[in-house]
Amino acid sequence: MSTSAEPVKGKRVQPPWSPPAGTNVPSLHLYNSLTRAKEPFVPQKGNRVTWYCCGPTVYDASHMGHARSYISFDILRRILKDYFKYDVLYCINITDIDDKIIRRARQNHLLDQYKKKQPKAAQILQDVLSAREPFKAALASTTDPDKKQMMERLDAAVSAALLPLQAAAEGKAAHEIVQPLAEVLLENSKDLLSDWLDKQFGSEVTENSIFSILPSYWEGEYHRDMEALNVLPPDALTRVSEYVPEIVEFVRRIVSNGYGYESNGSVYFDTLKFDGSPQHSYAKLVPEAVGDQTALQEGEGDLSISADRLSEKKSSKDFALWKASKPGEPSWDSPWGKGRPGWHIECSAMAGSILGESMDIHGGGFDLRFPHHDNELAQSEAFFQNDCWVRYFLHTGHLTIAGCKMSKSLKNFITIKDALAKNTARQLRLAFLMHSWKDTLDYSSNTMESAVQYEKFMNEFFLNVKDILRAPTDIAGRFEKWEAAEMELNNSFYDKKTAVHEALCDNMDTRTAMEEMRVLVGLSNGYIAGRKGAKLRPNRMLLEGIATYLTGMLKVFGATEASESIGFPVGGQSQSIDLESTVMPYLTVLSDFREGVRKIAREQKVTELLQLCDVVRDDTLPELGVRLEDHEGLPTVVKLVDRETLLKEREEKKQMEAEKKKKKEDAARRKQEQEMLKLAKMKLPPGQMFRTETEKYSKFDETGFPTHDAEGKELSKGQAKKLRKLFEAQEKLHADFLQMKLSGD
Repeated sequence: MSTSAEPVKGKRVQPPWSPPAGTNVPSLHLYNSLTRAKEPFVPQKGNRVTWYCCGPTVYDASHMGHARSYISFDILRRILKDYFKYDVLYCINITDIDDKIIRRARQNHLLDQYKKKQPKAAQILQDVLSAREPFKAALASTTDPDKKQMMERLDAAVSAALLPLQAAAEGKAAHEIVQPLAEVLLENSKDLLSDWLDKQFGSEVTENSIFSILPSYWEGEYHRDMEALNVLPPDALTRVSEYVPEIVEFVRRIVSNGYGYESNGSVYFDTLKFDGSPQHSYAKLVPEAVGDQTALQEGEGDLSISADRLSEKKSSKDFALWKASKPGEPSWDSPWGKGRPGWHIECSAMAGSILGESMDIHGGGFDLRFPHHDNELAQSEAFFQNDCWVRYFLHTGHLTIAGCKMSKSLKNFITIKDALAKNTARQLRLAFLMHSWKDTLDYSSNTMESAVQYEKFMNEFFLNVKDILRAPTDIAGRFEKWEAAEMELNNSFYDKKTAVHEALCDNMDTRTAMEEMRVLVGLSNGYIAGRKGAKLRPNRMLLEGIATYLTGMLKVFGATEASESIGFPVGGQSQSIDLESTVMPYLTVLSDFREGVRKIAREQKVTELLQLCDVVRDDTLPELGVRLEDHEGLPTVVKLVDRETLLKEREEKKQMEAEKKKKKEDAARRKQEQEMLKLAKMKLPPGQMFRTETEKYSKFDETGFPTHDAEGKELSKGQAKKLRKLFEAQEKLHADFLQMKLSGD
């Protein structure tokens, strides 16, 4: 028994607790054009984000160059709202008063009036020749290579239609021959002719409604395009035509604050006075572009850069806030007389009306930085008397086609409707997601093929997971023990989620996020294959978690709007019913029945039944959007896939089989030809193989071996040695032939 006394303890209490060290959590940074660097994103009012984005100038069809901004900003907006959980107020504008709209509306009106007069062929010919003269002069003086190429294409189209008409007219062809040729010329020359008509009669177009018909039509088309692209509608939309009173008040305040001046009924912004103010800076975005007259004049508009207009300014750097309307232009009342808004002031007044004196984000295309956005900043800060109208400026990169920037004015563009005829809205969005939103994206077949393959890769994974989840089990059987393979995949799952989050925090880098998601699918596919190879069931809950996460991210990106938790909707986005849950029980019964028939047919060796089962799989079900995948020793996998996809796969498979068959037939033919050549060579006795070559040899010995060349000179030992090897090889070949023939006899 121990005699040592036990230590006396006081009242037992909880021991001290040490908090974990933790790790640094990444925060959202955005590339801000105001600093040309990635900056921490800090909204001005808690979780609320105010965002204004420059919308379309509606005078023609929206093209993929525009979609570059629309889709990219839709992706960024969704990420801010649905991933980072900000409360976003998103506002865009519709520019429906603009020099381009005015000119195009007049041209369309005048050309329509011209056509209504039903001019005779001679009149059309004369007018086109007259219109072509100034066009040819402009073509000769154009130095911009892209513009020159566009004008050359137009001129070539005119020439192609002009020559047949001139020939028919000179040959005094009948009216029914000449007039259709004139109509073709009129169609091919409409750009030249409408411009020529506008220069002559544009000032006579005075009805304001003429200038509203064109933008109203194209705004409708724009909204339909956005809906087709799955671009969310804005929270607020402003039209210039509805904000003219606010624009007039905006201009009046700028003048009152000392930064604007009236000249001949127009009002200009005084850039030198603004830039000279201690609290202001002009051209915050592109200071190096100040004084770039080409950019400044493009910003003023084609109808506003005449010599008299330019002479109204105090400085060539100044820009129009309000333009006195000329004959042939729409007009509104103002303190300075009849006029219309300048381009830059429109966005300032409308954005200011909705979002106030300072917004969190302003977005637009890269080419809008100067002068448009720099002028917006200047006039807005002159109005609000601050220096922080925009906190973060985001600019999307260009979209090029074959390396050239898309442009309406250069007629180098693919409309959104044309693009959607080739690829789905999801595929277009995936292409954008796979590239940085702020860098140039080249719209090409390679770009789109990468997006199509990405979609297919993800979809196959979703279909495989759905098949695994359909395997029957009780409620408790869903939960299976995690072995090393599950632990490894789950660790990869966590790592990839972390990598995706870090990518989105880094200027919403969807390109890296998409690649990390692709890697996660690859790891999951490897796990599934490993389990199936070992004849073991993959872990349902783990795969369901991964597939649900990936689907959720694609929903955040706007790549799917499906209600289901896993994968893309079957039958397209507009599918009104849950097709999969409705038809899959019936397809499972059919698949099980077919598998039973195949088993009996294999055992009984009934080939016809096996062939019928193949027909059901390869021909019948694909027409209904159903794919069956037979795996040796495993249950047949049933997948619902878009019918068009399956039919395309079937055609590709048939094409591959046809190519394989052709290659096999070609190889057999080549082999047969080689054997025929060899047989023909074997038939030749060695004594005759050199005798026909009289251009080389002149004398032979008794065996037929050459001894002298064509000039009568005896062959050298070296030459004779080489020929002897050939002679002996032929002796062996011919002997083999004789033996083969003897055996055949």
